[in-house]
Amino acid sequence: MPLARTITLTMRHGKKVNHLGRKSAHRKAMLANMAISLIEHKRIKTTLAKAKALRVYVEPLITKSKTDTTHSRRVVFSYLQNKEAIKELFGEISETVASRPGGYTRILKLGPRSGDNAEMALIELVDFNEFDAGKAESGRKKKRRRRGKGNKKAAKVAAAVVEEVKETAEDVKDFVEDAVDKVEDVVEDVVDKVEDVVEDVADKVEDVVEDVKDKVEDFVEDVKEKVEDLLDGDDDKDDDDDKEEKED
Repeated sequence: MPLARTITLTMRHGKKVNHLGRKSAHRKAMLANMAISLIEHKRIKTTLAKAKALRVYVEPLITKSKTDTTHSRRVVFSYLQNKEAIKELFGEISETVASRPGGYTRILKLGPRSGDNAEMALIELVDFNEFDAGKAESGRKKKRRRRGKGNKKAAKVAAAVVEEVKETAEDVKDFVEDAVDKVEDVVEDVVDKVEDVVEDVADKVEDVVEDVKDKVEDFVEDVKEKVEDLLDGDDDKDDDDDKEEKED
């Protein structure tokens, strides 16, 4: 009997931290480097799991930068270990996000990566993106205007197409009318020719019938004459026989 294999399934109760397949020190160093890149470039491209972990890592640091004190700088520096990033974070970034109560980053999904099919994402600072609210509104207005122009152009194109269709329909109508007239003329000519042929045939038939009738009449008269001649010849012969008998 083979030994039964026992599989223990563990659920992730209370496991809110994604270790990203790394040891603690490696994970912290990686997130620190990614946070420095995000502070410097305002947006970076990475995997979706790393982007979510980075958001949890960097947003508390941005909140800490709103209070520009030596203590806050030392706390953030203990995480990042980069003077230029600290200068940028407590300078331009802290001033820009001063009125924002959290939610400093945005994650945009980019789809799977070719190769390992990992989900890719773009994480960026909301207040430093290229499409802020004012630009978005102006962009929407421009889009509306472009849509309006597009509709006008579409209407013009549709009107031109309708006119072309009308002209084509008129041309087709004229062509059909001409064709019908030509067909009618041809039919009339054919009918006239047929009538002429029928009349000619009728005349020829009448002529033939008259000729046959005349010939039949002539033949009948000839037959009558011959019969009469035969009858006259018999009468003469009878008379001669009578005379011979009387003489005897």
